[in-house]
Formats: sequence, structure tokens, C-alpha cells
Amino acid sequence: MTATATDTATTTWKLDPAHSTAEFKVKHMMISNVKGSFSGLSGVLTEHKTDSTLSFVEASIPVASVNTGDAQRDGHLKSADFFDVEKFPNMTFESTAVKQTGDGEYSVAGNLTLHGVTKPVIFKVEGPSAPARDPWGNTRIGLSATTKINRKDFGLNWNAALEAGGFLVGDEVTLTLEVQFIQG
Repeated sequence: MTATATDTATTTWKLDPAHSTAEFKVKHMMISNVKGSFSGLSGVLTEHKTDSTLSFVEASIPVASVNTGDAQRDGHLKSADFFDVEKFPNMTFESTAVKQTGDGEYSVAGNLTLHGVTKPVIFKVEGPSAPARDPWGNTRIGLSATTKINRKDFGLNWNAALEAGGFLVGDEVTLTLEVQFIQG
């Protein structure tokens, strides 16, 4: 079987869950941010070598891996009030368009599915880094990606009114990913 032009123009990169994290931050009581993270990420980046607009990424995050450093809060986030991990175990992303916005900077549009709701989002991406070989002979790249979402757009509506006015949990959530990929 001979390779087609498409086969030779792309490189497949598998997300390395041991060296990748997804983090979020959201306002608490309208005074400070609470941060949390997810682990166990998986995904694939199909990178087009000469035309980044033909690149594609898909990723999945197990929301039950949420960790905010407080077991009680993590339990609440896993409950039906928020992520409802029994019913909706994963947050997923599939790109629909990649656009280079600068040197090593991209805008990656796609569909984010969270809590059973799919909405379009745009990640601002820095990277990927230049490929580097690790001590075991694998070729790796890394990148950072950030987006902001309104949690209510995804049906994450739980909140509590504060006595002094306002609400316990902010609506805007910043998602940040720091990921490494291994060629192959």
C-alpha cells in the first residue's frame, strides 16, 4: 500500500495523561477564585505539517477526577447539583477549525460537551512546542490552551444567594489545559 499525500502530511500525537492536566477557576462568593483540576485526560492531535487549518484535536476528561483540595467540595461538584458524574462521566472536546493567530499561537474552535450539553467554544493555544526526544526514545510536544465558558450554558445552574447580595458561585469559568503529546 502506498502512502497518500495526506498520510505523509500529518503526524498523529497521543495525549500523555501522566504529563497533562486540565484546570479550572471560578469566583467564590464574588471575592476570590477557587481552582480545581482534573486528571486522566486522553486524546489525539492530528497535526498537518504544512497547513495547520487541516489539523484536528479531540480530547476527553473524566470529570469524576475533579480535585479542588477539599473533599466535601469535590463531592458536591461530582453530585447532580453540578457535574452529575454518574450520568455524565466525561467532558469532551472536538475541534472544528484551527487558525494560526501568531508565531506559535492558534485559535482552536470546537464543540465542548459538558453535563450532556454541547456548545461551541474557542481555545487560545500556545504551542505546540518544538518536538523533543525523551530519554526513552519517544518524540514529544507540549502546548497550553485556555478558554472561558459560562457554566449555566452547560446546565450547571446550582447556586446559593449570599446574605450581602450576589451568589456563592460565579458563572464564568476559565478552563486551562497544559498537555504533552507523544508521537505515534
